[in-house]
Amino acid sequence: MVFPTTPATSKVTWGFTASLDGFLAGPGHDMAWLEACPPMDRSVTAGLAARVGVILSGRRGYDAAREQAEERGELTAEAYGGAWSGTEIILTHRPEELADDPSVTAWDLDVVEAVRRAKELAAGKDVQIISADIARQALEHDLVDELQYFSAPVMLGDGVRVFEVPGGRLVEWELVGPIVGAEAAFGRIYRPR
Repeated sequence: MVFPTTPATSKVTWGFTASLDGFLAGPGHDMAWLEACPPMDRSVTAGLAARVGVILSGRRGYDAAREQAEERGELTAEAYGGAWSGTEIILTHRPEELADDPSVTAWDLDVVEAVRRAKELAAGKDVQIISADIARQALEHDLVDELQYFSAPVMLGDGVRVFEVPGGRLVEWELVGPIVGAEAAFGRIYRPR
C-alpha cells in the first residue's frame, strides 16, 4: 500500500501528566489520581485537543480504561476530558479482539509504520502518543517532535513509569516554553535536543 507524503505541519507529540515521583498511571493503570490535578481552563484543553488529529494508544491502557469505565471521572473517561474528536489507534498484536469497538482502530504494526500511517490519517494535525511504551519505542527511532508535560501534586509509589529503559538511556530535552493557562499544573512544552 502506498501513502502520499505527510504534510510538514504534522508533528508527533507525547503528552502526559505525571505524578511527582514519575508515574503516568498507578498500579493496574489506575488514573483516579488525576482528579487531584489543578483544573485547567477549558479553553486550554480545547486548544490542545484541536491540534490533535490522531491519538496512538497502547493495548494495556485501552484494556484498563474499559475495565475502569464505571470508576473514571470526567477528566479521565475520554481524551482531553471529552474535548477531542478524531481517530484513536490502539497498537496491539491482537487487533481482531477490538473489531467490535467502533470508537477505536486497532493496528498490529511496529511503531515506525504506525507513526507513518497515523501522520497520514492526521492530515496535517498532530499525532499524539498517550502510551509510555509506545513513546519509548518512538524515542528509540527519533520520531517524537514534541513533549507536552504536566505535573500532578501526588506521589503514587508504583505504577507505569514515565520512561523506563533497563540499564537506562539519556534523552535530552530543550524547553520550548510554558503552556499558557496550565501554570498550576506546571504545563511545559519540550522538544528533543
